[in-house]
Amino acid sequence: MDGNKSLHQTSFYLLLLAVSVALCFILAPFFNTIFWGSILALIFQPVQRRLLVRFGRRRNLAAFTTLLLCIVIVILPLTLVAGTLVQQGTLVYDQMKSGDLNFGNYFDHVLHALPLSAQHILDQIGLNDISDLQQKLTAGAAQISQFLAGQALSIGQNTLQFLISFGVMLYLLFFLVRDGREISRLIREAIPLDENHKQHLLRKFATVVRATVKGNVAVALVQGGLGGIAFWVIGIQGALLWGVMMAFLSLLPAIGAALIWGPVAIYFLLTGALAKGLGLIAFCAIVIGTVDNVLRPILVGKDTKMPDWVVLISTLGGMALLGINGFVIGPLVAALFMSCWDLFTRDKHDASTGK
Repeated sequence: MDGNKSLHQTSFYLLLLAVSVALCFILAPFFNTIFWGSILALIFQPVQRRLLVRFGRRRNLAAFTTLLLCIVIVILPLTLVAGTLVQQGTLVYDQMKSGDLNFGNYFDHVLHALPLSAQHILDQIGLNDISDLQQKLTAGAAQISQFLAGQALSIGQNTLQFLISFGVMLYLLFFLVRDGREISRLIREAIPLDENHKQHLLRKFATVVRATVKGNVAVALVQGGLGGIAFWVIGIQGALLWGVMMAFLSLLPAIGAALIWGPVAIYFLLTGALAKGLGLIAFCAIVIGTVDNVLRPILVGKDTKMPDWVVLISTLGGMALLGINGFVIGPLVAALFMSCWDLFTRDKHDASTGK
């Protein structure tokens, strides 16, 4: 009898694993849709709870209102920014094709503005072939702009698929917001872990996701906006495009926005525009740097309780493997890794002390 019971239980577990894997394969084409729908539902769950009390426990009305707020606060602004980025990228690509914009010439100006000793060092390490470097720089910039232009064409050609995914995300978001507490309870009950471990890990999961998305996005928007304004003030073409690029790169702690404004400031300094170069360095290093050093620890590090270097490396690794999704998944995996080992060492210590 015990043998049959064990066999039945093993068979059931195998069946459970098989149907779970099969469902993952079926839902794989909508991974991004499900992922971001779940993230937004988790972030807006506190809003849903407040509206639920205000609307007299009417769940559908509270969930629908929360969905509208999510669209107005998050989805519409991101859609406008993405559309502007693609439009500006297409414009830059067209200017490069027509020859109106040549990054190779900018590098040529910088190279000739260097001291003779620096030029001699470049000659010794094989960077004296200006035409080859110009071609590489121009080709690299063209690839980036061509990618953005290609994305615009791809979105236009796959409008139906985009609309379907967008509609599925909104539909899913409504139910995740409305039934989030029940879904969370079912997941918590199904996880085969000690109750204290489950509560600790699920709290860490929710905290890291909220802090990473809200904190990093807030910091990125502030840094990108300030950087774009600085570029516009000193008269750089495509200030909006560079501001959006700085916002995107600001997802990388400490080094993000500097990858854009740093080379521009160096170019101004080497070509004799000292006022613009020094002004840009002062503004970006002090103002944008302060935003990163002050806001990010408050919005991200304080809640996640992870060192900045862990956040940086996990974000870079996550984005290298998973693209834009990685800036959430990378720090999340790192936080859960640290939490699991913390629980393990705590349990081992309790066992050794007889607690």
